[in-house]
Amino acid sequence: MPKVSSLIVPYASYLRVYEPLAAFPEPERDHWSRYARRPERPSYQDELRRSLADLLPVPPVAVPVHESGDAFVADVDGVLCVCPWRTRLRGWEALGDLGEELPALVLDAALPALVRRQATQDYERWLSRNPDARPWIRTSTWQVPLHWFVLVSDEEREYDKGGGSGGGSGAAAEEDAPVLRYRTPMVQARRRVARALRTLRETLDEGPLIDGLVDVGRWLEEFHPRSLVELDYGGLVHVLPAGELDGDHSAADVAGGIEALRAGDGAAAGEAYGRLVERWRSVRDRRSAN
Repeated sequence: MPKVSSLIVPYASYLRVYEPLAAFPEPERDHWSRYARRPERPSYQDELRRSLADLLPVPPVAVPVHESGDAFVADVDGVLCVCPWRTRLRGWEALGDLGEELPALVLDAALPALVRRQATQDYERWLSRNPDARPWIRTSTWQVPLHWFVLVSDEEREYDKGGGSGGGSGAAAEEDAPVLRYRTPMVQARRRVARALRTLRETLDEGPLIDGLVDVGRWLEEFHPRSLVELDYGGLVHVLPAGELDGDHSAADVAGGIEALRAGDGAAAGEAYGRLVERWRSVRDRRSAN
């Protein structure tokens, strides 16, 4: 994928699954094996830039015409694991959620109804031929959904402050940027989801937190048990001050809140939830800042 521009896109965070090569059928397995040996591979910023560029033509391109052949690659204890981008599939799925995200006038201005309708019809035809398709990546804008933090622990937190130059743009800024992510084995992520769901269902009414956790738990079951799960703050590191990134231990707050509920300590659970709400409200407010 060629670089479209040097624009830094700040608003997306990601939940990714990296599967071992053995989980892929041939000839896809061979493709990813060769792909992993490439000296250079595009980044998540390149994918976002291409998506934004597709909105500029008239009419705009709502979903890529062809599926991406790119992926993220990770070495997990000597085992090569791959997380395919599947940009076209994710684009179709995201298009279905836009009606809940944007006012009708804004949505029609960005993506006319005719364009959306054609994309929906394309998706329905494709899905009839690929009924078991699922993405390896989930994306969220201007936040990290709280139920994602259930999958990881504070001990798995990886924070790299970057080069600390505080300036620059384009590729230099991207390479110099901080990184905040969590990585955990699939078996651990599934175990944490199951344990948290038991506690939440025993102590809370049904709601978005439980619904989100049920949904992500079902998604995780679709993958190889020796996969790697990654929660990545992605472009949010470009808008959060270094002090906030350094002090962000949201996974610990989520785990602490659930443990407090398990112990019957509603006050401690409320305090943990309050810290999370305050931290992420300041991030979500940036969505409409201008």
